[in-house]
Amino acid sequence: MKPIIQSFLKGLAILLPIIVTVFLVQWLLVTIEDWLSPIWKALLGESYYFPGLAFISFVVLAVVIGFSTRWRFMNWLWQLPGVMMNKLPLLRSLYGTVNDVFEMMSGKDFADESVVLVTLPNSDIRLIGIVTKKSGDNGDRLSKMLGADQVAVFLPMSYNVGGYMIMVPKDCVQSIDMKPADALQMTISAGLGKNRDHNADS
Repeated sequence: MKPIIQSFLKGLAILLPIIVTVFLVQWLLVTIEDWLSPIWKALLGESYYFPGLAFISFVVLAVVIGFSTRWRFMNWLWQLPGVMMNKLPLLRSLYGTVNDVFEMMSGKDFADESVVLVTLPNSDIRLIGIVTKKSGDNGDRLSKMLGADQVAVFLPMSYNVGGYMIMVPKDCVQSIDMKPADALQMTISAGLGKNRDHNADS
């Protein structure tokens, strides 16, 4: 009986990540299709519309928007809806949190040495963290709270969408060669995931 249960659990460990990933991709495709297909059907008519056109147009739109941000006016124009949401009491927290998470996952505005090992005071314990702010930025509220010898570090939690933001002396952190997205993936999975060393492949 025990070998059967172990085989079942191993099978679940293989199948569930695949099922969840496929489900999320399907949800994204269906959502985009539901939103954009009525527009294309109104423009082209039912006879000229084909499944997948909505998703293709979404990809093209994303590429065009990303390319157009090279111009200052267009970048300001695309940022305008986010600026307006940040001024609305009900949407400000939700939009700000979602936006910050996407920026963190994409590595936007991070320095090359943003992933660090944080050594706890009077301890040999070290935690993987991501430097989010340094002192000296007069336009940032958190940066003003930091001392000249301090940095703000985000410590993600394993198996949980959350973490801690701590302010520590610079001599408590050691930079490591890792992208923020890879550090988040490794920490959230508690190091159990198949985190390959990309430098070893080169």
